[in-house]
Amino acid sequence: MGFASLALLLAAVGYAVLCAVQPFAPCRKCSGIGVRQARRKVKLCRRCHGQRYRLRIGRRLLNTGRDIHRAGTRRPHYDRHTDREFIEWP
Repeated sequence: MGFASLALLLAAVGYAVLCAVQPFAPCRKCSGIGVRQARRKVKLCRRCHGQRYRLRIGRRLLNTGRDIHRAGTRRPHYDRHTDREFIEWP
């Protein structure tokens, strides 16, 4: 039981590092080519919009979590007498 937990934890940490270092992966729909052939026509891939890469799922989750956290926290207040970068709070 402990070995399986450790292996799962190492796999999750490894994927998190991979998402941080290399956030984009080749598109699975077009195999990283950027175009698809449909009935004798060559069209841009709808999933990657011809960019050939897609954002990894782990990186997308990280970005969404960061956006939610940023939206839920307030900017710090500064003292107008001591700080030069004082921003009036609306």
